Amino acid sequence: MFAKIENLERRFEDLERQLASPAIMDDQERYLKLIKAHAELKELVEFYRLYKHLSAQLRENRELLMDSDQEIKALAQEEAKSLQDELEHLEQKLKLLLLPADPMDDKNIILEIRAGTGGEEAALFAADLFRMYSRYAEGQRWKVEILSASPSESGGFKEIIALITGDKTYSRMKYEAGTHRVQRVPVTESQGRIHTSAATVAIMPEAEEADIDIRPEDLRVDVFRSSGPGGQSVNTTDSAIRITHLPTGIVVSCQDEKSQHKNKAKALKVLRSRLLQAEQEKLDAAQAENRRAQVGSGDRSERIRTYNYPQGRVTEHRINLTLYKLDAIMDGDLQELTDALNTAAQAEALKAQTA
Repeated sequence: MFAKIENLERRFEDLERQLASPAIMDDQERYLKLIKAHAELKELVEFYRLYKHLSAQLRENRELLMDSDQEIKALAQEEAKSLQDELEHLEQKLKLLLLPADPMDDKNIILEIRAGTGGEEAALFAADLFRMYSRYAEGQRWKVEILSASPSESGGFKEIIALITGDKTYSRMKYEAGTHRVQRVPVTESQGRIHTSAATVAIMPEAEEADIDIRPEDLRVDVFRSSGPGGQSVNTTDSAIRITHLPTGIVVSCQDEKSQHKNKAKALKVLRSRLLQAEQEKLDAAQAENRRAQVGSGDRSERIRTYNYPQGRVTEHRINLTLYKLDAIMDGDLQELTDALNTAAQAEALKAQTA
């Protein structure tokens, strides 16, 4: 491991020399590439240099253990223990930093939430989940843009699709994919009985045009009149768009905008991301061993979390974590959950690397 890090440190120093050259500013494209490469190595190199510094301190400290003065010897033993603990922590951190990065981590995401079993109560739960993610995004200073929504009669959502943009959105949100279950007394329940409903969440990295090449001849585009819940007309023009990707059968609809052009652009954005996700799933299936590093399969049919309102608890089934802070979580306080899921994924990745 340390031989590899030594090589990366030399690469980092070479990048610093190149960036210090005045001539580099004449080639902006190369300059930006060097800046990006430098930033990617900076944290690893800084931790490694601290590791080397503390290792040198520990060696000096161990020499003091031979001192005849018992007081100096006792102080040296205490400091040696502290340094050893810190070095072990740094070594673990370095191992994590050496793990291959998910190439999708820096991407924005397409969030899809669909009401599952439970009728209107499931639609209301889908709306609650969308609010939860929107509040979390707000706290992260991310931007949320609704691409498509199908409201239900009671004010929930049969389906809602949104684009979330910001720093490392996919990295923080990718483990939210799966089936979310809620246990609570619906507002329409006169007997006070607890019902169980569900909604599925999909988290897809936003695909750029360069990521997915869509041929016009592979698309069937249908135009129709928008309609809202209960059949009322949203507008009186044929502006809604339905795009069918013929090779895969994937269908995407968008009717939120009054402009046919805007609806088509949004629908294509969702289609690209679904195609990219399909490619990722194929890759995962072909490399089954990698599944262990993903905290569950991420499959939409997999039950990942239960929100129990009577007990005020949220249970994350994949890592056996139960938190009694349901109100805070539903209000967007997801940090403890996302941190725990990322930590578990890193631990699995480390285990798979050493297996």
